Amino acid sequence: MGKTVELNTPITTEELMKLEIGDKVLITGTIYTARDAAHKRLVALLAEGKELPFNPKGAVIYYVGPAPAPPGKAIGSAGPTTSYRMDPYAPALMDAGLKAMIGKGPRGKSVVESMVKNKAVYLAAIGGAAVVVASAIKKAEVIAYEDLGPEAVRKLEVVKFPCILANDIHGNDIFQEGVKQYKKD
Repeated sequence: MGKTVELNTPITTEELMKLEIGDKVLITGTIYTARDAAHKRLVALLAEGKELPFNPKGAVIYYVGPAPAPPGKAIGSAGPTTSYRMDPYAPALMDAGLKAMIGKGPRGKSVVESMVKNKAVYLAAIGGAAVVVASAIKKAEVIAYEDLGPEAVRKLEVVKFPCILANDIHGNDIFQEGVKQYKKD
């Protein structure tokens, strides 16, 4: 495993240049949630030249549809969803300034190319530890598309939200590197 790095949002290119795949990243600040239905609407807004419900510059999107909040908690279980479903939309959001995406599983070639072009990264959330991840979320509020229920866009306030850097700004991919390490010649 790499080094541990703490990042505060909004995230800058300069901060991302120091990261390597395998680094443990702890995010503090504001992150946004969105899944495929919300992504489709966000990208439609961009195509129409309209503003998004949040400022994408330096922003982080977490691919999650959280469970309802139990009493006394900001949010319910908040484990990551499979990221490839957002692949058709991710490049447009990165072109608009998005700097990081959080989810699970590998990304497609066009998304990796867009990360290199836009100096953005992909972070893997800790799968199977949704309750641990939710404990880093201190506040949650729906800011757009309430009709989507758990898939509405939420603004989350997080403290040391744990992730692993899966794709860096240079095109390195932890999923590809992991296969190479164990592949027999």
